[in-house]
Amino acid sequence: MLRGPGRLVTVSVAPVAALAVALLSSLSRCSFLEPEHPAVSALSPYFGTKTRYEDANPGLLPDPEAPRRDPELLEDTCTPVQLVALIRHGTRYPTAKQIRKLRQLHGLLQARRSGDGRAGPAGGRNLGAALADWPLGYADWMDGQLVEKGRQDMRQLALRLASLFPALFSLENYGRLQLVTSSKHRCVDSGAAFLQGLWQHYHPGLPPPDVADMECGPPRINDKLMRFFDHCEKFLTEVEKNATALYHVEAFKTGPEMQNILKKVAATLQVPVNNLNADLIQVAFFTCSFDLAIKGVKSPWCDVFDIDDAKVLEYLNDLKQYWKRGYGYTINSRSSCTLFQDIFQHLDKAIEQKQRFLDGFAAVCPPITVRM
Repeated sequence: MLRGPGRLVTVSVAPVAALAVALLSSLSRCSFLEPEHPAVSALSPYFGTKTRYEDANPGLLPDPEAPRRDPELLEDTCTPVQLVALIRHGTRYPTAKQIRKLRQLHGLLQARRSGDGRAGPAGGRNLGAALADWPLGYADWMDGQLVEKGRQDMRQLALRLASLFPALFSLENYGRLQLVTSSKHRCVDSGAAFLQGLWQHYHPGLPPPDVADMECGPPRINDKLMRFFDHCEKFLTEVEKNATALYHVEAFKTGPEMQNILKKVAATLQVPVNNLNADLIQVAFFTCSFDLAIKGVKSPWCDVFDIDDAKVLEYLNDLKQYWKRGYGYTINSRSSCTLFQDIFQHLDKAIEQKQRFLDGFAAVCPPITVRM
């Protein structure tokens, strides 16, 4: 079974030894650049889920379609029975909310520009003026949509998995594959791209048909399963819609660490510190990551921050996820029980089918399940 925060695929095989493999792929970001000339930034290790694939795993650079094998896991002594994968969507545009904040900051820099190209203290134009002239590059309509590189991410992931588990991803099993996704367009599109990658595996050199015309059919949308947090009333009441749930996050935004960054960035960009806040600082930081991932360029936004700043901003983002999605509140993890119950039911069914096969009974069970 292959799954992701928006998609699911299921595939099963009845071989000699029972091995259930669960894969979690949470980083789905890559750059547009050729491997020979990658744009790099020292800030990349601190972008969290907005990190490019090749920054998190440089082994993808030589051949992004080649699987990386764990010799201990893939010894001949065991044979995979079922694959369950929970897969995050591919590289996407910023959300409309992020784009509006970036536009606000960009407008502030344009309004505060120190003359028309006036030299800065080092004899060159100051960074604020350079950013004021730097193209914004993002529009509201993009709103978190999957970019072409994100589709490539998913196609290459499918090719790697198919090469890694050839018995599960056999052409015979293709029609039995199950893929479930949330209704988020970036997840639906990621699921479609994943299926196109599998088509390339089975039919190299041929252009893939429309997903609706594929034998396995298009991804099935199931928000109750894949966006379980939107369907958990206790989570919505106690966390999502609770104005005080992120108290620690708001406190950190106004704390000394963030205030030091505000003052530093204000001085660097030559704008009044009162015109900045933690949210604008954070969107500037992530714009560096978006430009790296989507455009393949190290933009001037990357020059606004140093490593110490990046560590603080990484902590701020982790703190938010801790309280909103992680261990901060018990309901955060309990709300995911429906999804994990579904995953384990597929694994149990695969083991049951394996036993029936050994006992001489014919059984039909999807060998691969993918959720996104």
